[in-house]
Amino acid sequence: MLPVTPHVKFIGVDDDNLDLFEGQYPVPNGISYNSYLIDDENIAVVDAVDIRRCSEWLALLDSTLDGRHPAYLIVQHMEPDHSGSIRAVLEKYPEMKVVATAKAIAMLDNFFDGMGFSERSISVKDGDTLSLGHTTLRFITAPMVHWPEVMMTLDETDGVLFSADAFGTFAMSTASEGWDNEARRYYCNIVGKYGASVQSVMKKLTEQPFSTIAPLHGPVLKDNLAHYWNLYDKWSRYVPETEGVLVAYASIYGGTAEAARRLADMLRTRGAGDVVLLDLSRHDVSYAVAEAFRLSRIALCSVTYDGALFPAMQNFIHHIAAKNLNGRKVGIIENGSWAPMAGKLIEKALSEMKNMTVVAPTVTLRSRLHTADLPALEALADALSER
Repeated sequence: MLPVTPHVKFIGVDDDNLDLFEGQYPVPNGISYNSYLIDDENIAVVDAVDIRRCSEWLALLDSTLDGRHPAYLIVQHMEPDHSGSIRAVLEKYPEMKVVATAKAIAMLDNFFDGMGFSERSISVKDGDTLSLGHTTLRFITAPMVHWPEVMMTLDETDGVLFSADAFGTFAMSTASEGWDNEARRYYCNIVGKYGASVQSVMKKLTEQPFSTIAPLHGPVLKDNLAHYWNLYDKWSRYVPETEGVLVAYASIYGGTAEAARRLADMLRTRGAGDVVLLDLSRHDVSYAVAEAFRLSRIALCSVTYDGALFPAMQNFIHHIAAKNLNGRKVGIIENGSWAPMAGKLIEKALSEMKNMTVVAPTVTLRSRLHTADLPALEALADALSER
């Protein structure tokens, strides 16, 4: 148990042996399932945890309560990494009432049969308040950040914003590494599609004073909140953080990889900003998506494979399109020994995205980079270096 404020205690648990979060995102630094106890005349618990850490969480909750009983379980988000232990905690404390949006209450039966939620739930709407005694809580609905039932909870008394998945990160609660990189990867891959919804709730939050952000994953944020806020604002508007180029390549025998490396060198020589070279076959796509959000320009370098894109490139483009990335300048290098098709297929995919500008020339390789290809590669480097 760690104090957040005199009335708010952190009772989350860390998970240090999970290989893939949501079955797809590597979490080499682990991840936390955050839960909070508001200690007042009426005790409220803010969110449960993943069933993987249920026993540990219940023991910590029991120890923190020290014989007392909680009045409320505030359910901000029904995704199983937070709701997984709801049945267990409600069975342990049968007098506990669930406080959630109507959509969240409707979802409870999807996950937990036979609990009788209609008799022990309180439905709240945007702007509703709940007094715990000393503490007043205000509920702020946050639909599609990133599920439709989500709400945030503002402790108006102590200035704590319980922000649900917003401002979370792929990290444990005690993480000492910098917040930005893993928070960016978390946001872009999980919440990234819903930038407009994030902007909507940020507008509501500008009217609410708070000095602490308590998310559902990663550390509690207390210092320099403007830094985190400004990054969320940029990510949710799809505005690049940094001038530079992501050179993302998919290669089979090294010919396309060599062209990508040469392009990256040319870009650095031209002062194109931060130049990141990523092998899409060897880097998990979540890292590439985060870099595409961070940087202002992209170079897509792909071999043709079975008359289509190489699977690693196809997968990357699928992910950035699914997350609604937009407003980037993109260069293309294609490769094919007898029928190069990658360039046309990349252009088609980009045409279905918003404000993605393909710069000339598209560089076409035949198996490998030849001396005759260098002028076109230099021209592409020139185009991608323009800010």
